[in-house]
Amino acid sequence: MIGAIIGDVIGSTREFSPVDRRDFELFPYDANYTDDSLMTIAQAMAFLRWLNLKDSERTEQRLIQLLVQRMQELGRRFPEPMGSYGVRFAAWLSEDSPHPYNSWGNGSAMRVSAAAECAKSLEEALKFAEISAAVTHNHPEGIKGAQAVAAAIYLARNSRSKQEIESYISEHFYPLNQSLAEIKANYHFDESCQGTVPQAIRAFTESISFEDAIRNTIWLGGDADTMGAITGAIAWAYYSTRYGIDERMKFMAQSALRYLPEDLHAYVASYEARIDTSFE
Repeated sequence: MIGAIIGDVIGSTREFSPVDRRDFELFPYDANYTDDSLMTIAQAMAFLRWLNLKDSERTEQRLIQLLVQRMQELGRRFPEPMGSYGVRFAAWLSEDSPHPYNSWGNGSAMRVSAAAECAKSLEEALKFAEISAAVTHNHPEGIKGAQAVAAAIYLARNSRSKQEIESYISEHFYPLNQSLAEIKANYHFDESCQGTVPQAIRAFTESISFEDAIRNTIWLGGDADTMGAITGAIAWAYYSTRYGIDERMKFMAQSALRYLPEDLHAYVASYEARIDTSFE
């Protein structure tokens, strides 16, 4: 989750002000968290609450209820985050009995970190991702995008190589046959899963560090905060597992988290400790 928040904050000012260089300032004065971070945290709250239930209470329907509750709670508490919510999602947040609205947007993919981090198997990560997406994004492409990201995070957390991750995604979800340079040449702003998830994954597979992955995805010039969240979640899982959390990653984590309200900052720290990650 922390990788998603870092990527979201770094991308927050680049969504409509794209960069053509990779050496851009990571945390300019006007950076902030967006709805991507809020919904990522909300889903983490739901998954941890569900995992703490008794076995007899840990049903799929109960998980769906918790996801809806936590997402609506944070969404209503923060009704106007930087970048704002999409029109249909904002309406969903305000409904007393919300229903999914068949979206294929990338909102399902940017918030999916906890589905992978709380799973005990790849199959469970894919199932959790489907459930987490379908409370709003029940279109097949919305579910596919969330599952692809969850799979990449899960595989990265379980020490799979970039080539293994790329092969799995290519076989089961999206072809990853374009280089970053080839994507950049014709890329433009896109809010669909199919138009952002494979590109964000490619930004990770061509990276040499966590920071490099974030810079790659922002450099593409698309939906920067959401692509930052997607790439960041995967890259953090990969680099922290394989190489540990270095000082640069700690700096980026601490810099991003200072934008969050104090209670959410504290929650993220406790959540990361729960899933065996420490960045402080």
